[in-house]
Amino acid sequence: MKTEILKMLREADGYVSGQQISEKFGVSRTAVWKVIRQLQDEGYQVEAVRNKGYHIVDSPDVITKEELDSQMKTRWAGRNILYYTETDSTNLRIRQAGDEGAPHGTLAVADRQTAGRGRRGRSWSSPAGGSIYMSVLLRPDIVPSKASMLTLVMACSVAEGIKQCLAAEGGEIPHVQIKWPNDIIVNGKKLVGILTEMSAQIDYINHVTVGVGINVNMTEFPEEISGTATSLRLECGHAVRRAPLIAAVMERLEENYEIFLETEDLSGLMEKYSAMLVNRDRDVRVIGARETYQAHAVGIAPSGELIVRREDGTEERINAGEVSVRGVYGYV
Repeated sequence: MKTEILKMLREADGYVSGQQISEKFGVSRTAVWKVIRQLQDEGYQVEAVRNKGYHIVDSPDVITKEELDSQMKTRWAGRNILYYTETDSTNLRIRQAGDEGAPHGTLAVADRQTAGRGRRGRSWSSPAGGSIYMSVLLRPDIVPSKASMLTLVMACSVAEGIKQCLAAEGGEIPHVQIKWPNDIIVNGKKLVGILTEMSAQIDYINHVTVGVGINVNMTEFPEEISGTATSLRLECGHAVRRAPLIAAVMERLEENYEIFLETEDLSGLMEKYSAMLVNRDRDVRVIGARETYQAHAVGIAPSGELIVRREDGTEERINAGEVSVRGVYGYV
């Protein structure tokens, strides 16, 4: 009931009387008052005025299950939430949930991770309180060879979700871009990392786990990444609430995922993904297992590969699982 009351207060245009709440949920005024006290104890500024009722003045930056549920406006993305104060990895929790039959769209969120990982097994710094660590379970009816495109679908969704959330707050929106295939960057520094993992048979996908780490309110980073990492707080100049951001990303994912399924490729998303692609029309350094070379990034193919033009004029498509791409003079 706490989730429903929180959502009712948040969506109300003004005060909501205790009588309205008690009648809607079939509980006593005393029960309503107890829930209001619980919300106040959790940091919500709920104003209580005699003969008017209750009104939320401000919300804390919490990512409890109740707060997340009250923010969601989706049909399936993020509708089944697994919340952890601390866990080893939200990707591991979603993979386990997927094996146990959890529904499509299940979302795992943690305030802190102890074993977060990035691409190629790299560790991911995961302190408590300042970031978003989340993973979503997808059950696409596509062949396994197409699953890698879901990484780009999520990258597009996260970038759009960030802009949507900041626009709703009314503040200045930083220039959010995508570094192929799935890093979200602002001012040349990494803001978001995404890791996609799949459980599949030869011709059938059991489930896909897409993990997302967003630097939200961090103000400092470990020395080894301080030159290449940033946060929304550093870029915007103010703290950003995490729960509305998670909800915005889920909203964009639901829409973009369904566009992807219509063609089972990125045809319907290429225009907006390409518009945010920082590598586009830039010289890049392609780092493969056998060679490293300089090329010009043209854009992406409908299947998600980066199209590059070598110095001799020949074009080729490169796969994110086989190479890394860097700017000629640095990370971007």
